Amino acid sequence: MMICFKIAHKGKQGFTLVELMVVVAIIGIVAMVGYPSYQGFIKSSHRAAAQADLMSLGAAMERHKAASYSYKAAAVSAADTGKPAIFHTHSPSAEPYASRAYDLTIKTATGSSYLIEAKPLSTGSQAGDGSLFFYSDGRRAWDENNNGSIASSEFCWKC
Repeated sequence: MMICFKIAHKGKQGFTLVELMVVVAIIGIVAMVGYPSYQGFIKSSHRAAAQADLMSLGAAMERHKAASYSYKAAAVSAADTGKPAIFHTHSPSAEPYASRAYDLTIKTATGSSYLIEAKPLSTGSQAGDGSLFFYSDGRRAWDENNNGSIASSEFCWKC
């Protein structure tokens, strides 16, 4: 015994222009909502990499002091300030140096204290994001409003 099914065909099959426009509109709305979130994620991940770099540089500064009994002369060419001698050609975090978003700098270095900075590159995605600072006594600061000074409320990295 054989059973046959007959499929009824309408004349034409496919999508109407209205259906396609609705799909395009939905995709546009999702993109408008998602893209700013994605950009925020990228900024925070670059900032986290800079924080990791500062912590690595802080540990290098401590090793330098253990070897020389001073934080002085830790920069390139044995200077007290400027690019650090240890990380001036590479980023200690997982990102390649060429794609870094911040530059590391030794702002001050004395016999007993230091201040190091991760400053956003002016041409990168972090431009205008504000510098990150790490002090030898363990304090951390983020110039969140990028005005060049650290307010008491900015002594944190997750303000």
